[in-house]
Amino acid sequence: MEDYTLPFWIYLAIVTVFIGGAMKKILASHLNTTSTVVAWLGATVLVERLWAFCLPAMLLPVLFGITFCIYYATKTSQPRAMLPAHGKAVIITGLWALVNNAGVCVNFGEVELSLMSNYRGCMEVNFFGTLSITKAFLPLLRQTKGRIVTISSPAGDQPFPCLAAYGASKAALNLITETLRHELEPWGVQVSTILPSSYRTAQSSNSAYWEKQHKHLLQNLSPALLEDYGEEYVTETKDLFQTFAKHTTTNLQPVVDTIVQALLAPQPQPRYFAGSGLSLMYFLHTYFPYSMSNNFLKKRFLKKNVIPRALRKQSAFDLNLSLHNNNNEEKLQQM
Repeated sequence: MEDYTLPFWIYLAIVTVFIGGAMKKILASHLNTTSTVVAWLGATVLVERLWAFCLPAMLLPVLFGITFCIYYATKTSQPRAMLPAHGKAVIITGLWALVNNAGVCVNFGEVELSLMSNYRGCMEVNFFGTLSITKAFLPLLRQTKGRIVTISSPAGDQPFPCLAAYGASKAALNLITETLRHELEPWGVQVSTILPSSYRTAQSSNSAYWEKQHKHLLQNLSPALLEDYGEEYVTETKDLFQTFAKHTTTNLQPVVDTIVQALLAPQPQPRYFAGSGLSLMYFLHTYFPYSMSNNFLKKRFLKKNVIPRALRKQSAFDLNLSLHNNNNEEKLQQM
């Protein structure tokens, strides 16, 4: 005990706060099993540091493994409690639940390269459409103390490359949904948001649609803007998205199961995550420096390789200028 200096305890206190916060955030978010394992491993490392002077180092991982197996077996063996479905869907005197599932991404592109029609189209469907439907059915939902389940997107929480218009509409949707959750609590209406991973839908795999949108974009961009970025830069975004879409899954069962859980759970969660890859993405976004989470999004979604034309010209100019200055310095030295 005498060997542990004050800096060590300061370091240990910081680690304790970090691991404790991470565990609380991950376990409260009800993400997948991988996140839970990571959280408990971090806690195990922390406890091992605290008790290293009185417990063998190998004993704690063994205890952790046994504890986790018991915890996971107990958790999976007990089915989730669900409300009876009978009479909850649509009844004669009212409405039990509303599922907002409509969503659209008009086109992909950076903020400057996205047409205003792209922003308006995304907002009209994803935000105003959902808000209009929700307001129309709220009187019925208040009468039955029912549920509102809204399908949103992680793009509303994090800055996905080339998803400015879509992400902005989903961010607005997330905020209005959270506001509704607070405002409808006194009425007994419970509101949940589902954030799905990447799935291949009819629109995302419709190559003809994206080709049409790509041509429309090229025709409506200003000549100066197209000259600065280059047609090859704009085309790469479309090609990268189509490649990404081909590797996404068509199995929508995790989303369907999550919707059912949000509708029938006695105490539904404010947020649900449906699909793989979300746990690591949100963990990095919450606890790691912005640069790391930003690089993760770039590599996971659309990793641009083509440099805008104006930047390529500027880089070539700077290189030639540097070589010219070096040659002049060598001539002066020779003189």
